Amino acid sequence: MSEKEVYLMTLKVGAPAPDFSLPSHLGKPVTLSDMRGKNVVLAFFPLAWTPI
Repeated sequence: MSEKEVYLMTLKVGAPAPDFSLPSHLGKPVTLSDMRGKNVVLAFFPLAWTPI
């Protein structure tokens, strides 16, 4: 799957989130799959809390 296809991918309510990786506050990569079995909150907001 291309990066553009992943970017344009949408999820249905209740569907599992795809795995992804982001740097932690320590700069080490953390993946969503690393959190399996733990409670995770994903929060998305516009840049600088601006209106969408």
